[in-house]
Amino acid sequence: MKFDLNDYFYFVHVVEKKGYTAAAKALNMPKSRLSRHVVQLEERLGVRLLQRTSRNVAVTEEGKSFYHHARKLVDTLELAEAAMDNRSGKLTGKVVISCSTGVAQFALPSIVTEFAKLHPKVHIEQRVTNAMEDLVAEGIDIAIRGHSAELPDSSLIQRFITTVEWQFYCSHRYLETLQQLNTPYDLADCQFLKVGRSGSKDAIPLMNRDGLRTHQTSNIALCSEDMSTIQQAAIEGLGVTALPDYVCRTALQTGELVRVLPDWLSRSASLSLLMPSRLGVPPHTKALAEFIREKLPLVVRGC
Repeated sequence: MKFDLNDYFYFVHVVEKKGYTAAAKALNMPKSRLSRHVVQLEERLGVRLLQRTSRNVAVTEEGKSFYHHARKLVDTLELAEAAMDNRSGKLTGKVVISCSTGVAQFALPSIVTEFAKLHPKVHIEQRVTNAMEDLVAEGIDIAIRGHSAELPDSSLIQRFITTVEWQFYCSHRYLETLQQLNTPYDLADCQFLKVGRSGSKDAIPLMNRDGLRTHQTSNIALCSEDMSTIQQAAIEGLGVTALPDYVCRTALQTGELVRVLPDWLSRSASLSLLMPSRLGVPPHTKALAEFIREKLPLVVRGC
């Protein structure tokens, strides 16, 4: 019986990319070649692994079971190659990291560039999105996620990095236009700059150091998923905003922004590092993950 490791490799990619089109694009090869390898694998095994329709590809129960074994085999092969690549002590290989726009702009630049200088043979691909991507399907090795609630249980490796406080800020110019801004209730008379989309939940969440929680309605003047836009709007005097403390640290130091309602936070969120749970992690991927876990808390806390 002819044994072709490529069959396993291509089958795994078709499953993880949820179809031949995406897998072919990721691997830069014709769909017909991928299909031949999967058909060859099915004929050798004597089972149907994928159900093909005109619109999509569904994994059969036998295919799901076989995928878990095939994924372990591919992991082992990748680790074997990585071990040879890194035998000189110099890390090499590609690592894909995903993070939100705010983290990419304000927290990770110095970390990513420092790692790249230390390990020039590691090819880093950074994907910036505010969406919660499927790490396995999208081929992501490391993801940095901010979250207020516990992340759902999954097969992913989850590592807590640090806590991030969302504090309230505005410019001196805007503060001078207000009669007062001493309590959460005073937000009702403010223009508010909101991170995120406009929706039914436009009441501003607040919590104090004693754990007291409340919500306050305000006049939403601007919504954006881009923290830099909201920060700039606050600097320009368009209203009050709530942003992670590390986002506004420089603006506070330069006097462009001032912190208001100092006894209150909008929220306290966690930053976590996620990785696909596989048999092993290549040395260059593990090194970047550990580097981020070491450096990111220092950046967030301003150390």
